[in-house]
Amino acid sequence: MFTLAIVGRPNVGKSTLFNRLVGKRLALVDDRPGVTRDLREGEARLAGMRFTVVDTAGLEDATDDSLEGRMRRLTERAVGMADACLFLVDARTGLTPVDRDFADLLRKRDVEVILAANKAEGRAGEAGLIEAWELGLGEPVPLSAEHGEGMADLVARLAPLFDAWEAANPAEEAEVEVAVEDAEEWRPTAKKPLQVAVVGRPNAGKSTLINAILGTDRLLTGPEAGITRDAIALSLDWNGTPTRIFDTAGMRKKAKVQEKLEKLSVSDGLRAVKFAEVVIVLLDAAIPFEQQDLRIADLAAREGRAVVVAVNKWDVEEDRQGKLAALKEAFERLLPQLRGAPLVTVSARTGRGLDRLHAAVVRAHETWNRRVPTAKLNRWLEGMVAAHPPPAPGGRRIKMRYMTQAKTRPPGFVVMCSIPDGVPEAYSRYLVNGLREDFDMPGTPIRLHLRGQGDANPYKDRKKAGPSKLRKHIEGRR
Repeated sequence: MFTLAIVGRPNVGKSTLFNRLVGKRLALVDDRPGVTRDLREGEARLAGMRFTVVDTAGLEDATDDSLEGRMRRLTERAVGMADACLFLVDARTGLTPVDRDFADLLRKRDVEVILAANKAEGRAGEAGLIEAWELGLGEPVPLSAEHGEGMADLVARLAPLFDAWEAANPAEEAEVEVAVEDAEEWRPTAKKPLQVAVVGRPNAGKSTLINAILGTDRLLTGPEAGITRDAIALSLDWNGTPTRIFDTAGMRKKAKVQEKLEKLSVSDGLRAVKFAEVVIVLLDAAIPFEQQDLRIADLAAREGRAVVVAVNKWDVEEDRQGKLAALKEAFERLLPQLRGAPLVTVSARTGRGLDRLHAAVVRAHETWNRRVPTAKLNRWLEGMVAAHPPPAPGGRRIKMRYMTQAKTRPPGFVVMCSIPDGVPEAYSRYLVNGLREDFDMPGTPIRLHLRGQGDANPYKDRKKAGPSKLRKHIEGRR
């Protein structure tokens, strides 16, 4: 697909324009500069053109190994991978030395460049629009990303580049997915990839883990905690499984999250969890199962997502056998709601354990989609009731009459019984734990609903109803 990278210095409106082109508020937007740090991709549709648009970090005047320098290298890499660049300047502020440096950089690259002056609405932007001619990149396109002005002019400049690329790449537009008749419809395909979110505390190594899975340094990483701010979605083929993986911002305790920007980042991560099918909760081997880790894992379970717990930085552990036994004991004790969920040790730095992590994610997804036949469920229910009958509140025996699976993703079951309100929570847990063990559904959230079935006598209500309308009519005429 044709790729357009939006580039420019910080706070010129790149993320606002990105959101405008994709038609959604995917990228975080704030008044302060430097909000965007990673490359965020989205699918844009503009005047019949369908293409990939990339939001980049603001270009800083830094070339060292600082955070700003690493952000600059990531942006430069995006320029090299794009089919065209939309170079954005601020018409109100006018040109800066960084703008001129970036223009020199783009002229040296073999890439098509569209120059656009954002915030050009009104008289305040006229001087900056004229000044933009000095960059030597052709006529600047006047835009207002916030108000949607200038989109027609952008289409006029983009269309010839898009048409030329389409003529040179005719095969890429003909993406046809071959349907497999006997495959379950829930299995991941290129059109419907497996949705995976990686969540955890700051500095647990989420971005490093995803880079290791991708096999390339696609996401910004470093020793600083909280580098990732947006929930970045990336598509890949993970060991033969079409996957869309989300890197999320580190989630700290709610009381410590004061800044507006961090609140937006956490909200973005929570949204990624809700859209995911499998959630990888990433722990730091040095300090696993802290309170925030438990809250994050519980959140994923309450949202009904399949959960895989991964312990990172395993390469620096010395007593691995002892540490693994302690981890498993703590997992069973602290997260009983995820009983049986896979616990995988990995090293994002060295790439060890990634095959085991992939296998655990695939198995968790299969379990999340599992369906049990009704006949088998009812035979199982009879055995469970015979082994351990439900209590008799007030001397009234509870009859478990019928059971069926109402849904998957996560598995949801309905039990028809005589007194649903009288079934204690402990007995519901007994049934849920039995479902996990007997139908091989470890770790996945299971929803169990108890419903009343009414009296078995179908004529009971009719007898109480009194005379029918016809009988009343006849008696009235008498």
